[in-house]
Amino acid sequence: MREIRDLDSVELILEAQGVLDAIRGSQRVVDAGTLRALQQSGNYAVGFFDDGRMVGASVAFFGEPAKRSMHSHITALLPEFRGRGWGRELKEHQRQWALSRGVGNVTWTFDPLVARNAHFFLTVLGARVTNYAVNQYGIFGGGDAGDESDRLDVKWALADLAPQPADDDVVETLRIPTDVEQMRIDDPREAHAWRMNLRREIAVLMNRGLTISGFDAERGYLFTAV
Repeated sequence: MREIRDLDSVELILEAQGVLDAIRGSQRVVDAGTLRALQQSGNYAVGFFDDGRMVGASVAFFGEPAKRSMHSHITALLPEFRGRGWGRELKEHQRQWALSRGVGNVTWTFDPLVARNAHFFLTVLGARVTNYAVNQYGIFGGGDAGDESDRLDVKWALADLAPQPADDDVVETLRIPTDVEQMRIDDPREAHAWRMNLRREIAVLMNRGLTISGFDAERGYLFTAV
């Protein structure tokens, strides 16, 4: 049986920290004390359970009041529980939680080289890309495996999900590796070369006035005219 529960005890907070550490490796995403403070001050902090075992977690905090927004710091499942639609279930819980509190938008960032996230965020959830940031968090371990941390900023308009662009509206495409996470293990130099090439190509296309409006598994990022 699956359930999503608030992290409303010290025991659950510590369990969630352990799950997130297992997902992100040596680079801690959020420590237990900060997680407890976020939860106690009314922010979104939940665990995803399968038959009583916590297998994922999601943490988000409120943004500027006038913007009616939240920032999703992390939403993740242990690798062996991905590909079952549970990530979408967790994000939908976050969406309904936010809407019930008058929040209209949720923002987050993700590595533009990770195809599974690009597909999930842009194609499945209907979030919109708002910006490309170069080395946003500096160089660190974790998901970037010591490479520079370029990110796409996205906004999820909770009552206005973005559709995939029509084929006639797509003016450029930009392919990315199928599995850059494995590439970073097998060939870090090749993964870094992809990072630098993607950075250059996105800069060129955005300087032409184009915007990322979707993602396709075969073609990569789909660019349309603003």
